[in-house]
Amino acid sequence: MSRLLQKAPLTSVFQSLVGAHGRSSSRVFGILQNYVGVSSCRKSVCGFRALCTDKDLSIKKCVPCDSKDLRPMTEQAASDLITKVDGWNLVSEGDALRLKKSWKVKTFTKGLEMFKLIADVAEAEGHHPDLHLVGWNNITVEIWTHAVGGLTENDFILAAKINALNMQHLLRRKATN
Repeated sequence: MSRLLQKAPLTSVFQSLVGAHGRSSSRVFGILQNYVGVSSCRKSVCGFRALCTDKDLSIKKCVPCDSKDLRPMTEQAASDLITKVDGWNLVSEGDALRLKKSWKVKTFTKGLEMFKLIADVAEAEGHHPDLHLVGWNNITVEIWTHAVGGLTENDFILAAKINALNMQHLLRRKATN
């Protein structure tokens, strides 16, 4: 692909990938999927479908759960994605799968600071986890899509974004499961 870019002007490369009218995104997706391991996100941005690597859920955006055909993912699909969110566990509560992660914070107020960091991310994503402060320093976060009664990709996206937060200054020691 780099040889193609070196020999041809950018406009002709673009036209060869997407066609003269810019409508063949499947060709671009196929090329990108083969070379850099992208997956197609469900939401389009400015008329274009967002592409991101399979390895980094934190760059994806949660999508609204107002679709009547949205269903919880299977246990197998959840098991495949859990490897992409370090430290999170799959737990089954009743018939519903959830993501769960626990931390020990330095103080009660550090726990509240942690809740604020997580709440800011959750609000920006429009996807809200269950936050638990047990005792004075035990934090547990559970994520699941209430609207479907189980897990969706949104839950893994939010977990990845929580993992990306800088919270070391709040923690007593490493995360526990």
